[in-house]
Amino acid sequence: MEMTEHNHSMSTEFTLTGFTDEPEIKPLLFVVFFALYLIIMVGNLGLVALIYMEQHLHTPMYIFLGNLALMDSCCSSAVTPKMLENFFSEDRMISLYECMAQFYFFCFAETVDSFLLAAMAYDRYVAICSPLQYHTRMSMKLCIKMTAWAYIAGNVHSMIHVGLLLRLTFCSSHEVNHFFCDVFPLYRLSCADPYINELIIHIFTGLILIFTITIVLISYFYILFTIFKMKSKEGRGKALSTYASHFLSVSIFYGSLLFVYTQPSSVKEEYKDIPVAVFYTQVIPLLNPFIYSLRNKEVVNAVKRIMKNKTQNILKQISAPATN
Repeated sequence: MEMTEHNHSMSTEFTLTGFTDEPEIKPLLFVVFFALYLIIMVGNLGLVALIYMEQHLHTPMYIFLGNLALMDSCCSSAVTPKMLENFFSEDRMISLYECMAQFYFFCFAETVDSFLLAAMAYDRYVAICSPLQYHTRMSMKLCIKMTAWAYIAGNVHSMIHVGLLLRLTFCSSHEVNHFFCDVFPLYRLSCADPYINELIIHIFTGLILIFTITIVLISYFYILFTIFKMKSKEGRGKALSTYASHFLSVSIFYGSLLFVYTQPSSVKEEYKDIPVAVFYTQVIPLLNPFIYSLRNKEVVNAVKRIMKNKTQNILKQISAPATN
């Protein structure tokens, strides 16, 4: 009997309800989210390529930033392609294994992002509050270790929750009220008690968020204190502008995750999952390249330098036949 039930659960397919059943709205939503996906991928992968190519950007701050951009691309790619496909799919079906893979990459990216944002906050704290000690306190060796541990934590965290999905059976409705396979909509469909799953996800997510948010808040508090001690009004205003934009991005990221993954299931409202999920799967990956890159002089100058070199090479190639 247990084997039959297990096999039944493993062969389960689900229907992702998505955003709407209105056929008139689906083409518009497809265009909007497809455009967002293109911008996210070009912006984030372009930033990764730029940091890789430019030797002077091989510093802890930009290594963290490049990995953050890579994880934002991973998060969006885990969710968006299937969502776009389902706008024109009649059945909108997804298998349990596809669900597990989708949630694994999503959870992996979001967990790594949490630790990278904490590492970036600490890096900025050392750079702004202890600039003379920066190269000793934030060495490349420490940067690589912090990045590696972020990836290890992301893999372990996501594997735990994917593994716990295997203990559930799904014998009632197979309609997932979401645009991707998040775990809480799946828990609602389980005919086995998902209490252990929910307890583990609340504990692990809570610990990760408490740890990383504490580092971010303490680092930003000291950064803000140092900014207000600056004598130059112009320098203070520029630093506050950068600080505010970074803190806004971090607040949206952590706020949306706290809203979904730490509140008790008894107070969760199912219809609110989708709009909040849009923030951490679409809005944050879209904003981060603009917040962390376009407001950064070194990144902007690197882009200008590459564009200038490309233009000069093209002009040389065009003028070469004429001189010959």
